[in-house]
Amino acid sequence: MNVLNCIIIDDEPLARKGLVTYCDDISFLNVVGVCKNALQANDILHEHAIDLIFLDINMPIMTGLHWLKTLTSSPLVVMTTAYPQYALESFSYEVIDYLVKPISFDRFLQAVNKAYRLTKTTKEDNVFFVKSDKSLKKIKIDEILFLEAMQNYVKIITTTETIITHTTLKQLHEYLSDQVFIQTHKSYIISKKHISEIEGSQILIENYKIPISVRLKKDVLHNILNS
Repeated sequence: MNVLNCIIIDDEPLARKGLVTYCDDISFLNVVGVCKNALQANDILHEHAIDLIFLDINMPIMTGLHWLKTLTSSPLVVMTTAYPQYALESFSYEVIDYLVKPISFDRFLQAVNKAYRLTKTTKEDNVFFVKSDKSLKKIKIDEILFLEAMQNYVKIITTTETIITHTTLKQLHEYLSDQVFIQTHKSYIISKKHISEIEGSQILIENYKIPISVRLKKDVLHNILNS
């Protein structure tokens, strides 16, 4: 597993503590430094190989955005701020996510999963993590058969197990390649590689029958037949 070395930059002690706690709960994050301003972080970047920065905006001495302008080469950056109005400007600096305080763990996990995916380099690293039953579960993307939405939860069915996580189908779809996965129904996303048969308005995957909605049927069939 890739381990991401990260630094936290925030002038608020409680915000720093909260982010450290979140990072400690995620096995692929290693906190190298915790800084109360961007200048402290500057020293760490010169001394360590950093993969990911959690960056506040409104700080003394220099704002997070002004500091980003000074970097000639930046690690991946996730903004962590109380100010939603700077999102558009932040994304112009190619930050990978923008988290508005108070930051929930689910939203934090979504952002770091994105960072992990962007840094993976081998097929073995083709994984992501979800929170399930008070723990983090590692899921190999190649083993996913399909996803099923259930109100505020999603059921992830793999070749070996079924995992239930408190998130949305839309959020999980962000991690999955459109070349491999396709939405067949408002409540289902399937892996095309595991399809065994198409029967009317249903797709068979192992012993499961997945519905194809009338609205999506034409696009689903075109996608599958031309993949």
